[in-house]
Amino acid sequence: MSDKSQYISQERFDELKAEHNHLKNVKILDIADRINEAKQQGDLSENAEYHSAKEDMAWAQGRLLELEQILSNSEIITHNGKQGQVAVGKTIVVEIRGVKKEYTIVGPQEADPFAGRISNESPLGGAFIGLKVGDKADVETPSGKQIYTIIEIKTAS
Repeated sequence: MSDKSQYISQERFDELKAEHNHLKNVKILDIADRINEAKQQGDLSENAEYHSAKEDMAWAQGRLLELEQILSNSEIITHNGKQGQVAVGKTIVVEIRGVKKEYTIVGPQEADPFAGRISNESPLGGAFIGLKVGDKADVETPSGKQIYTIIEIKTAS
């Protein structure tokens, strides 16, 4: 994987691909029609619809470029990682100060810490990669060093 690649699930890749196709084949064409209609109304300097459509077009084209970059630099998560080791796409159960927590290691495009989905590029997610059951991860947090113990490793569903 190159330095610019990001891990992503097949489901998220498909969602982004569908958004890309919709923007390219529907939304941008609709906005272009709005711009043409507004141009036919005459004086563009005071035409709110024209300016709104131009702003919408700029956003849509920017998002299209962003999606193209994400899609071309993404690596689909497979569950072929080494058996018994923490890897992207796996769900782990850890213990910290007597409390068990569950995390799924994902790429940055799908990270949602409040839902237990942490990026492999985050300090916490990165600290878990390659560990086995029973291993400890020392993670420096704003509140100081925290020690997590890997209790269980399972494949994400």
